[in-house]
Amino acid sequence: MSENSKTAWDRVQTARRADRPKTLDYINALIDPWFEMHGDRAYADDAAMVGGIGRFRGRAVVVLGHQRGSDTKENLRRNFGMPRPEGYRKAKRIMELAAKFSYPLICFIDTPAADPGMQSEERGQAQAIAACLYTMANLPVPVVATVIGEGGSGGALAISVADRLYMMENAIYSVASPEASATILWHDASKAPLAAEAMKITAQHLLEFGIIDGVVPEPDEGAHAEPAAAIATLGDYIASALSELDAKYRNGRAYKASALIADRLEKYRRIGKWQEESRAALSEIQPSS
Repeated sequence: MSENSKTAWDRVQTARRADRPKTLDYINALIDPWFEMHGDRAYADDAAMVGGIGRFRGRAVVVLGHQRGSDTKENLRRNFGMPRPEGYRKAKRIMELAAKFSYPLICFIDTPAADPGMQSEERGQAQAIAACLYTMANLPVPVVATVIGEGGSGGALAISVADRLYMMENAIYSVASPEASATILWHDASKAPLAAEAMKITAQHLLEFGIIDGVVPEPDEGAHAEPAAAIATLGDYIASALSELDAKYRNGRAYKASALIADRLEKYRRIGKWQEESRAALSEIQPSS
């Protein structure tokens, strides 16, 4: 199947493949050596969120990402890549490590959503995600993030506030799954393929909308067909982004934090600007009451 003939639903199915490269595949191939950190220093460790410190092509970095399983046993251990509050608190801890040592942060996004269970809500899921968003938005170091599979809802957004946000060619990024959206819109989950098209959740659509900064090409059959090639290609994109951000913001061993943060915040403010302009234009043509 050619890339141009793939539907949004085709890409949803590809993004969810069990044999698709996952966060630890990317980290183990690109970050050498690296040291994994565990625990949130408050409750427990969460295997659905992994991260630590290491070296990417000779430079020190901090890495972070969602981790799914490759089979049922591992998926149960990793909660199908859906972090609980302790996972997001661990993520925040790792983000703060990047700020402390002035190391760039590299993130890999691959989750259907944050864990929606009652126990997660009781332990402060919403607050943990909000704390990640706030911390990430204000990090004084470059942040490069990539949606490598499924980027679902606030569970994905919590580690997506980046200076450069990429998507793999067959990844998806959305506020809700096509199945959930079809159920809400038509009370029929079987209409998920139709919802996927309507939601504009593919990398190609999101690049057009200015939500992401680039699409990372995959081998013809997808990243699962040639994982080493897909991982190497993403590594090149990350290296290029870090070099660009270094040239713009680096000041000796540190970064021009105020300029970096201001530009990051403006990047995300611009995403909703069209809506404000549309409302202003609409108010001009509507007759006054």
